[in-house]
Amino acid sequence: MRLSMIRDFLAGLALGVLAAVSAWAADDAESGLASPFFAFDNGTGREQHVPLEEQAKMLKELGYSGIGYTGTQQIPEMLKALDAQGLKMFSVYVGADVDRGKSPYDPGLKTAIRQLKGRDTLIWVYILGGRPSSTESDDRAVTILREIADMAEGAGLRVALYPHAGFYVARVEDSVRLAKKVDRKNVGATFNLCHFLKVDNEENLERRLAEAMPYLFAVSINGADGGDTNRMPWNRLIQTLDRGSFDVGRVLRILKRLGYMGPIGLQCYAIRGDSRENLKHSMEGWRQLCGQIGGQR
Repeated sequence: MRLSMIRDFLAGLALGVLAAVSAWAADDAESGLASPFFAFDNGTGREQHVPLEEQAKMLKELGYSGIGYTGTQQIPEMLKALDAQGLKMFSVYVGADVDRGKSPYDPGLKTAIRQLKGRDTLIWVYILGGRPSSTESDDRAVTILREIADMAEGAGLRVALYPHAGFYVARVEDSVRLAKKVDRKNVGATFNLCHFLKVDNEENLERRLAEAMPYLFAVSINGADGGDTNRMPWNRLIQTLDRGSFDVGRVLRILKRLGYMGPIGLQCYAIRGDSRENLKHSMEGWRQLCGQIGGQR
C-alpha cells in the first residue's frame, strides 16, 4: 500500500476520532500539551543583526525551547550559540521555485543539510513560482522536493512544506497535496495560523487540522484578530500571543485532541517594538493558553 493511501486512511480516521472524543478531551487536564515551543528568528533580532549568542541567551532566559532559523548562512555559528544554552534549531526556512529557469532551491541547502546532520532540524520549504494553490506545476514541485527529501534523508532530517499566502503552496491543503504526491516518509505538511486566516475561513479550522494530521510535521501560531480575516492586514493577523480577538487556544485544543506532539513555532513577522518585550509577552500568552488546556512543556 502506498504511503499516501495509508496517510489518507489516517486522515479520515482523525476526523472520526476528533468528532467522537471532542467533549471528553476538552476536559482532560492531566496530559497537557506535549509540544515544544520555539520562536521564529524574525522576532529574535535577526533583522537588527543582534549577535547570535545574544539571541540564544534571550530565548533561554524567556523559556523558549529554541529557534526557527532563516536561510542557509551561519548555521554552524547559530548551532554553537544554541548548544551553549541547551536549545535546539527546530527548523531552517528555505525557498524552492517551480518556475523553470529559476534555481530549484537555495544553493546553500546541500551544505546546510550536511551541517545539520543528526540534529532533527526540519527543512522548512516555501515554494515560489506558478499560480497560488494551483496544481499546474505539481510535477516540477514533486521532482524538486524528492531531490531535497533524498538529501535530507541521508542526514536523518525531515522536510516540511510551508504554506504562505500568495505562494505556490499557499494553503495547508496544498502542503498536504504535495506531501501525498512526493510520497516520502520524511516529507510532511505545516499548519501556519496567520496564513490560514489570510486564505481560509475560521469555521474550517478543525477539518483542515484533522485532514493534515497524518502529514503534520510543524505548526506555527501567533496572536491574531478574528472576523473577516481574509481582508485584514498582516499587523492584525500577526500579533504577540497575548493579544488579538481570535481564540488561539482553540487551535491548541484541537491539536491536543488529535494527539499532535510536534513542535509549535511563534510567528513574529513585522511585529513592532522591542524583541525581548514582544517575546516575553508571547511567552506569557503561551503559558496562559497551555494552562487553560491542562499543562505545558
